[in-house]
Amino acid sequence: MKRTQISKYITRFAACALLSVTAGCTNLDEVLYDRITSGNFLQTRDDVTRDFLRAFEHSYWSIQGGSTFMLQENSSDEMMTVNRQGDWFDGGQYQRVHYHTWTPQDSYTSDAWNALYGGVTLATNSLEDLQGITDPSKFEMSREELDGMIAELKVLRAWLNLRLLDFYRNIVIVTKVKGQTEGGAQATPQEAFSFIEQELKEALPKLSTNTTLGDNAVGRWTQGGAAALLVRLYLNAKVYTGTDRFADCATLAQEIIDGKYGAYALESRWDAPFDYTNPTSKETMFGFPGSFAQTHWQYDGGMYFWMLPNMAPSYFGFTDFGNANPKYAMQPGRDVDSVEYNFALGKPFIKFQKYKDDVRLKKYKNLGGSKREGMFLYGYLPYINPAGKVDSVRGFKGPYALFLRDQVGRFLDAKPGTKIADKVSTMNNADNNSGLYPVKYPYYPSDDPNKISSAYAEVRFAEIFYALAECRYRAGNKAAAATLLNAVRKRNYPAGSASLYKADGSQLTDQEMLDEWMREFLAEGRRRTDLIRWGVFNSGTWWDKKPDADNHTEIFPIGQNVLNASPQLKQNPGY
Repeated sequence: MKRTQISKYITRFAACALLSVTAGCTNLDEVLYDRITSGNFLQTRDDVTRDFLRAFEHSYWSIQGGSTFMLQENSSDEMMTVNRQGDWFDGGQYQRVHYHTWTPQDSYTSDAWNALYGGVTLATNSLEDLQGITDPSKFEMSREELDGMIAELKVLRAWLNLRLLDFYRNIVIVTKVKGQTEGGAQATPQEAFSFIEQELKEALPKLSTNTTLGDNAVGRWTQGGAAALLVRLYLNAKVYTGTDRFADCATLAQEIIDGKYGAYALESRWDAPFDYTNPTSKETMFGFPGSFAQTHWQYDGGMYFWMLPNMAPSYFGFTDFGNANPKYAMQPGRDVDSVEYNFALGKPFIKFQKYKDDVRLKKYKNLGGSKREGMFLYGYLPYINPAGKVDSVRGFKGPYALFLRDQVGRFLDAKPGTKIADKVSTMNNADNNSGLYPVKYPYYPSDDPNKISSAYAEVRFAEIFYALAECRYRAGNKAAAATLLNAVRKRNYPAGSASLYKADGSQLTDQEMLDEWMREFLAEGRRRTDLIRWGVFNSGTWWDKKPDADNHTEIFPIGQNVLNASPQLKQNPGY
């Protein structure tokens, strides 16, 4: 098996891992062995491949597992989990995320730590196994192939560590797990930053490029993917260490665009980076492969499937997963009387409406033949019910048809445009009409062969353009920033649209840059990080959210459950 065939194993392995979680084990006969080490555990090339892949499946799960997605989105001005007539109150935990009043006793502060360190531990264990191989030819592989696997695991671990640094700042650097009985001491943010940077730089030349791997690149960390992680690291360096690295970020981003680390290209359609063809897309710099029959974590309840109103699957014609549960929706741009709020942050749908010819503004609709249009669910959602009659999507708190609004309140069966007496619009006063829903990854009908077949695009080439644009903007070159942003934005508007930025970049401001990050990367699990980098996460005002008393909530507390198990750890400041 060649290195380019490993991606075929990634999908197969993901299916087996998912099956082991859902189906369990039926043979419980106990078999005892004296000791298993890398010396006798790895017998064949396939053993090495399986060992290599184990951390990837857990890491795919971690994009939403352990509340990681929820913490990134619900703490920001983008998404919300409101109390829908008693649904999703859950002891007020999501309200504490929205208001930045979380405590170490909230389970999600431990869950995210454990989820990410679970990946770090698995990656490190496999690294120790592979680094212990002294004769690769025993496994029918070359030293170059083995070094490539080791490099990919280091990049995977760096990706997990980067997210830990972003969440908690004062983290533990794990480089050995075999034979360890207790955790290590915390590193400073600068030490963690330097470790991640060093691992990525050392791994990069040993990785393949997407050009070499071709259509087998999905699920593989390539030179381009590793370089993109360095771009993320440098873009946020001032937040993490107090020293900005925007110049380094710009240099590396330009090298990626120029093709130094592989051949990448932007898609011409806005939806193509999220469609079933994205495993072979030149815009996908790193993606976790998914399919209906195997693993598809982005369609899990922790992420996009619960970013839908209750009966939305009937509207899609996709009924394999049953009904949805509206955990996430976009925060509103208007009050209950449909008056736009006057704060600058948040209001995601209104930020899209600023450019009225944006093709993404169309209501999501499946067109047949594995095609769709539009990115949002709003208004009434019609479908054909089991009786063969035209019906409309309803909620589970009343028999009336839902009319989805860019508002939050108790609208119940009120018709569009009707004034309601209850003027309260808060996290604790919503119904199933409240909020609009983005649909980035398609839900094709149940009889469509490409339903739920998209990879999760963790790193997109568009991100490199936006990162470089931000660096140019911060350096005072608005014209260059506008050119870079328009290179991506032009696919969102008709040819010749006046919605593209003027060539001199005169329309760009700090707020517009932050708004444009929201428009392009809506609900992709990065909004909190962007708000912090622009200095408004703690000081900003958005829907039902006042500024924090101070900035200690830029990082999360280390959960009390983690501290109880690891007494050597020190709690983050302010908690």
